[in-house]
Amino acid sequence: MDTSIEKQHVVKTPSTCGGKARIAGHRIRVQDIVLWNEEGRSPEEIVGEFPQLSLADVHAALAYYFDHRDEIDAEIRADAEL
Repeated sequence: MDTSIEKQHVVKTPSTCGGKARIAGHRIRVQDIVLWNEEGRSPEEIVGEFPQLSLADVHAALAYYFDHRDEIDAEIRADAEL
């Protein structure tokens, strides 16, 4: 019998990070992970810089991005305009 509990990696909370998608338990947004990855950092390098994250967290953030590309790209553009 499988008694494992699946961890939720990406959450959105209205009172944290402006309600933007972020890594559960952290203030690191999905868009941050995406931008670091687009700068050429591998998931392993991101975890090396932020050891509080798991490799699964980083991959989940990237998967979330690919499932919600329009949402995250709009947030990145809005932040760039500020």
